[in-house]
Amino acid sequence: MEERVFLKPRTKRQARRWQRKLERYRKLQKLIEEEAPDILRSRNFKRMKEYIQHGDVTVNAHVMDVARYSIAFSERLHIRCSRKELIRGALLHDYFLYDWHIPDAENPHKLHGFYHPGVALRNASREYKLTEREKNIISRHMWPLTVVPPACREAWIVTAADKWCSLLETFYIHKGHGAILAKLRND
Repeated sequence: MEERVFLKPRTKRQARRWQRKLERYRKLQKLIEEEAPDILRSRNFKRMKEYIQHGDVTVNAHVMDVARYSIAFSERLHIRCSRKELIRGALLHDYFLYDWHIPDAENPHKLHGFYHPGVALRNASREYKLTEREKNIISRHMWPLTVVPPACREAWIVTAADKWCSLLETFYIHKGHGAILAKLRND
């Protein structure tokens, strides 16, 4: 006799909650797409799907999460800021374009946390015309490791969102598809 597995039915309240979350996610995604279409279409931005950030989350998924949390933090805390620069800086804050878990001939990546903001800023500056705020977000998002603190609201927000997302990813609270990608590459 075949055993059937039944999913626990959701209550109407749970269903409404998930519906609100989905609508919020779509709204944030639309804002990101409106403010940074050039970044989202970029070949190098798409390449970030190949590299793992924390846990099993790709760098691409990480920066998208940081952008969404940055918008949410600014709205929830009623912090006036440039939404466009906030989003663009969040998307480019980890634009280092290498796998920092794998040492290479050029660099062992042991001090990645200290120097990757500079690498990300160099890479982003080559590809995009950045404002001073966007540069500040990218170069100082690793404060206090960067010693000099962020100099604008947008950079503080992205710094906080980055720390929050990193914590969730490191403890596997946010899960990604990086483990699947690594397995596919090895097969």
